[in-house]
Amino acid sequence: MSDRRMPLFLGRVSYRQRRLADAARVLPVIGGALMALPLLWPRGGAEGTPATSTAMIYVFGVWALLTALSALLSALLDPNAAGEGELGESTGEITESPDIRSGG
Repeated sequence: MSDRRMPLFLGRVSYRQRRLADAARVLPVIGGALMALPLLWPRGGAEGTPATSTAMIYVFGVWALLTALSALLSALLDPNAAGEGELGESTGEITESPDIRSGG
């Protein structure tokens, strides 16, 4: 066993970034379910059934909502915070990546 104990909680920023990433991953599943919903609407000539135009307006509205939500999520996600706080704390060290042009 290691002498170093794992922290119990993640950092606040790291936790929020992970939950935003989870929301971005589940958004297509929710969108697929919402887009398939008009397939469950009753069909036929009876009164009270939604028209095709109503279904098209619904599909367009869902598409616009999904576009707005994905834009919001992508704006809130910080690509630099993905690796921070994996152990609950940031080391504060800046690591330099090798320069591709110099071959090292």
